[in-house]
Amino acid sequence: MDQRISFVTLAVADVAASRSFYVDGLGWTPEIEAEGVLMIRVGEHVILSLWDRREFEEEVGRIASGGDGLAPFTLAHNVATRAEVDAVLELARSLGCEAPAAEERVWGGYTGYFADPDGVRWEIAYNPGPVGQTVLP
Repeated sequence: MDQRISFVTLAVADVAASRSFYVDGLGWTPEIEAEGVLMIRVGEHVILSLWDRREFEEEVGRIASGGDGLAPFTLAHNVATRAEVDAVLELARSLGCEAPAAEERVWGGYTGYFADPDGVRWEIAYNPGPVGQTVLP
């Protein structure tokens, strides 16, 4: 098996609300739109798939209900400068997201977070190190 990820699929409560957030709000371009699913190219070979939660469960299996708290993962969007981190967080705030100020991290980066309509946390990161540079376009 090749060492790569092709799709990141999120089971969402309302595909229309997710579309409004990602396409109308963030300005991303859909690759595929169909009943219950929205697919957006987020990298040269990576698709973010936003899938109706009910249809997701029918195909994949029951989603655990964990109560309060965050989903146990984040999605990261790396940028080339600290100023870009601040700009993306400001865009998120303009869309109604809670997006606290970014912070300097002990590993040398600068990051902040916001959540999409389903509470999925996005990390907006400036990582000046070699690994951070490999993920930039």
